[in-house]
Amino acid sequence: MLPAGRVNRDNPEETRKGVLATEVASTPSPFAGVATDQVLGQLEFTAALDIVAGHAVSPLGASSVRSRKPSCAAAEIRCELNVVVELLRLLDAGDPFRPEVVPDVNHVVDALRVSGNVLEPEELNAVRSAIEGMASVKRGLERIADDAPGVAALTEETPPIDIAKRIGRALEPDGAVKDDASPELAKARRRVRETRSRLVALLQNQLKQYGRDAGGGDVTLKGGRYVIPVRRDDRERVRGIVHGESSSGATLFVEPPEAVELGNELNAWEAEEARAVLAVLRGLTELVRPHNESLESGLTMCRRVDDAYARARYAEDVDGHAPTMSEAPCELSIAQGVHPLLLAESEDPVPFDMVLGPDQHTLLVSGPNAGGKTVMLKAVGLLSALAQSGVIPPVGKGTALPVFRQLFVDIGDHQSIAASLSTFSAHVAALKHILLNADARSLVLLDEIGGGTDPMEGAALAGATLLSLNDRRSATVATTHLSELKDLAARTSGVVNGSLQFDTEALTPTYRFIRDQPGRSYGIAIARRLGLPRDVLETAEELQPERARTLDAVLAEAERKEDQVSRRVEEVELETARVEKLQRENEALAATLEQRQKAIDEREREVERQGREQAREFLLQARRRVEDALGIARAAVTEATAKEARRLVEEGVREEGDALKKLEKAGWRVAGSGERGTVNGERQRGKGETGRGKGPQVDDNVVSTALPPYRPTAVPTASTELDLRGLTGDEAEDALLLAMDAAIADDLPWLRVIHGKGTGVLRSRVAEVLKRDGRVASFKLAPPEQGGTGVTTVEFK
Repeated sequence: MLPAGRVNRDNPEETRKGVLATEVASTPSPFAGVATDQVLGQLEFTAALDIVAGHAVSPLGASSVRSRKPSCAAAEIRCELNVVVELLRLLDAGDPFRPEVVPDVNHVVDALRVSGNVLEPEELNAVRSAIEGMASVKRGLERIADDAPGVAALTEETPPIDIAKRIGRALEPDGAVKDDASPELAKARRRVRETRSRLVALLQNQLKQYGRDAGGGDVTLKGGRYVIPVRRDDRERVRGIVHGESSSGATLFVEPPEAVELGNELNAWEAEEARAVLAVLRGLTELVRPHNESLESGLTMCRRVDDAYARARYAEDVDGHAPTMSEAPCELSIAQGVHPLLLAESEDPVPFDMVLGPDQHTLLVSGPNAGGKTVMLKAVGLLSALAQSGVIPPVGKGTALPVFRQLFVDIGDHQSIAASLSTFSAHVAALKHILLNADARSLVLLDEIGGGTDPMEGAALAGATLLSLNDRRSATVATTHLSELKDLAARTSGVVNGSLQFDTEALTPTYRFIRDQPGRSYGIAIARRLGLPRDVLETAEELQPERARTLDAVLAEAERKEDQVSRRVEEVELETARVEKLQRENEALAATLEQRQKAIDEREREVERQGREQAREFLLQARRRVEDALGIARAAVTEATAKEARRLVEEGVREEGDALKKLEKAGWRVAGSGERGTVNGERQRGKGETGRGKGPQVDDNVVSTALPPYRPTAVPTASTELDLRGLTGDEAEDALLLAMDAAIADDLPWLRVIHGKGTGVLRSRVAEVLKRDGRVASFKLAPPEQGGTGVTTVEFK
């Protein structure tokens, strides 16, 4: 039974790599009397623990959870809660860690403390299962040591796994001792089987001798002796010892003289077998006995791990977040708190937020009957008791709870005929006990304080009690219907009003807690709805004191304004949500349009690349044809061969023209450009197509590229100088090849290429082309006075 503390689930307050957790988890907690059984009973603490225990994997862990009690040791509480936080992280991350179902062998541990005790086979098998489970749990703890040091600190010494293996080799799962558990046992059982077989065979022969019908049966066992059935009428025919008779008395069970000796021998070997079995069990018991302490500590480890696992699963189930736990007195702040039992019964309970700041010690909750005041009062106490027991309760992030040294509760009807106590007397007795013991480290919960007697006297007594508790800084939560107490809270430092909202139209509670505002009792309003006569209601309103009517009117006006503000807040929240939704939709649409635009741009670039490659391929094929023809022409030695060469050149030119026409048909526009012909890189648009920049539509057929320079109608004019400045790399390469074609065709010995200095990109491109062209004898940069690095001179072979 370890007490509990708590660190934030998302950002633990104290881990310290499990150092403190080790100190706490390795030893049982010393419990202080934080709350009596009567107090815990009023809070329904046991029922809440039963829900938590239901998440354990074994009865051992469930029992450990149910034995928990609130502790007042803050460091210990924080460490206990931190263990749960670590396990929660593992569960959230999908880690397969899970405790093993380990049998409770505490009775075996006790038996082993008595020298000479021999464990029964089923007890030894339980020990085997326990040791195997302990080994599995220990391996799991070692595996998660880096991610969950506090959980890993639960590791304890366990018996060697070889003990479990030895037991498994000697015993069957049902507890039977195996034949080969010892040589003596194997021999005894072999002899038992042999002797029994001989004995049964002898008796069966006896039956044949006397006739099977003599007794109407077969060999059987009576009183530990093997016998044959004999009819009473045939008793004279069969000699031997009678070991019994049938229920009707018509059949006797006789052991013939010939079988007595074998029967004695069988009994002797069975006794030997029993001694051998006992020796095996004694040996196994003595094998376990030296490890009794580690068996006990391993059992404790498994119990604590399952206990922690159950608490983690519960916290996960209720979406609980570990509260910050500090020594009282300090701020008490509950965020999104829910009564654990109400959460188990209802699918959608209304959570509450409650704060008592450092200078606020008393919360007075008012409102109508059946409005949820008592449930909230119990919830405050139960959430605190669970947290101080190491259980993460159903609270939200930001919850901060004091570690109380004492919990005092006065809830319900304590009337006792046997003790001659009225309800009021019982409440007074409870208040006496509280006032004699409560201090700044106490939590006091008082339901309907001041009730059960004259309202004026009850209010005075309740007010004095609250003032006394407030002066000693006890954290106090009280419920009431008394108007005088609401006024006391409004004018007393350290005391704050609170109420549970009530639907004034439907006259039903909403269970929403409202701080700093007292609640109305709605007694007359509810009576009116239930059909009480109008004249009675009017009289009741007149009989109300003027001060009470005034306070009720003020509260009604406050509630009306609160409702207006709440509705306005809801409207603003709805409108904000709508705007945020539209914004998200617009952002998603913009992202989609951006993706589509990127896809279109990528398609344009791909079409541009394909068009450039296609155009270059057309023209390069035509150029190769011309080059081949020019080579033949230069080699011509007769008029006939010269004519053939001329024909081939003209044919090559025509093919180049055809290539250009193919480009035009494909949608490319061909145009002249001074000394250098160009194929313009703009596809011609069809009728009705829209140009870029005139709206959101993008024409998929519009692409842009630069195609190689080319004169479409004739072989290029030879020149000793070529200016590439202003061209792209591809344009420059194509222009250089055409110029070289023309120069070589006219037998020019050299070519001067002007590419400019700039970044050197064109210069490099020119050098690359010249290096791989077999017609070039050499090339170099011009002297400084002739252009330097801006000009390359080329000599042909």
